[in-house]
Amino acid sequence: MNTPLTKQQLIDLILANKGIIIKICNSYCSDKNYREDLGQEIIYQLLRSGGSFQTENRFSTWMYRISLNVAISFYRKQKTSTQVVAYTDLPVEIEDTDDRNSEMDENIDRLQKMISLLGPLDKAMMLLYLDSKSYAEIAEVLDITETNVATRISRIKIRLKQQFIHLNQ
Repeated sequence: MNTPLTKQQLIDLILANKGIIIKICNSYCSDKNYREDLGQEIIYQLLRSGGSFQTENRFSTWMYRISLNVAISFYRKQKTSTQVVAYTDLPVEIEDTDDRNSEMDENIDRLQKMISLLGPLDKAMMLLYLDSKSYAEIAEVLDITETNVATRISRIKIRLKQQFIHLNQ
């Protein structure tokens, strides 16, 4: 039986999972104003859709689904005037450690740039994959089959590997 969340419970869950919104906004918008607009639109749609959340399911999966759908729609509307942000342009500070060398840093930067150039669905899929989501969770969030997820991720990995090899030649 689905017990509806109160508005405050929904707000508390959104705040507890706000990293999902930040990650998606940073991945789909390069401009700060567009990121803020997208974030507000995602929050609005989450609050508006709160009644559709099935409490027996994981909140983060439901939140990813709503947020990514909003982001993909937003991206498609804005793509003529907005460039996609490269992961290296994200306002996230990464701690320098002695374990990382400059070659590894360059390789990570290249990979992040290649991922940023993927289409909206492929980027969403890789965002979830890199967030250690299972194929089943990715399939549920993106509303596609688990087999489709496995096939697409495999193809994306091959394509990224080929691009990476080509860049290093």
